[in-house]
Amino acid sequence: MILMLQSYDREHRTRFVKTEKDLLIYAIMEFSSYLYFMNDSHFKAVEEEDAEFYVYNVLAGNVTTEIHHHSSAQLVYAEGGIVHVFTDLKHWYLPARCFMWIPAGIPHYIFSTSPKVDLYNFYFKKEDHENGFFDEINIYSVSHLLREMILYTKDWNGKITKNDVPKYYFLKALKGILLEKRDKKLAFPVQHPFPKDETLLKIARYIHANLEKPLTIESTAKEFGMSTRTLSRKFKEILGMNYVRFLRALRITRSLELMLEGKYNMYEIAMMVGYNSLSSFSTIFKKVIGVAPSEYQQKLRGNR
Repeated sequence: MILMLQSYDREHRTRFVKTEKDLLIYAIMEFSSYLYFMNDSHFKAVEEEDAEFYVYNVLAGNVTTEIHHHSSAQLVYAEGGIVHVFTDLKHWYLPARCFMWIPAGIPHYIFSTSPKVDLYNFYFKKEDHENGFFDEINIYSVSHLLREMILYTKDWNGKITKNDVPKYYFLKALKGILLEKRDKKLAFPVQHPFPKDETLLKIARYIHANLEKPLTIESTAKEFGMSTRTLSRKFKEILGMNYVRFLRALRITRSLELMLEGKYNMYEIAMMVGYNSLSSFSTIFKKVIGVAPSEYQQKLRGNR
């Protein structure tokens, strides 16, 4: 594995690195060469002292970024697709109609193959009195009000200073209402540990490529020439979670992507992600997400 430090700007505290995390893109997702690479030139502008707020919207779909961090916190909102956010040792799934809060200083990168996703990025300088909610990385559902405020900024891009009074106080209000989400996190545990172990990376690739199969821990262990006990121990010791939970996370998030494609009915989706009946898929989906698949599909399409 090659560790490539592309640049490090001490003045702006912005870093770009490639590490083992890039392998997870290939291991879990079918990476496409046509991804729109987010222009990283805005990262330095985000760090400017008077940039209390910064807006950077990408309305092109198929997005990826370099690994980076900045001294401003970031709100990421996905409209119309699923976005994958990679942070230290974790892979987060950001579904449509949800936002992710990333506190200042946390290295991360963003990846999405959803062709219709609109990605809204808001950067906020940390204020002295902030704590609690603003110090915690997490994903939250978006209220009607917050969504409308986010979409209102569709044509905004760049630094917002106190000289731009209407936009400045609009973003101040937007940030203020985020605190309403303090106790309203998504029911779905939309992240799981990142498998640095090379064997687990190969297993993740195998699982993602064969989600329609039963994929019991016994069959997967046999496929990789190890005992069930060894594979189980690897998941628990390296990832801190069991095989079944990891498999379930991949199946449910893949089902969300298939829903957004709009090509398949719910029964077909259930079969494509490895469930032998619509009822069993619906039961697991509701347990994980908190609502029935049909209801969530309507939410993804904006029919709510």
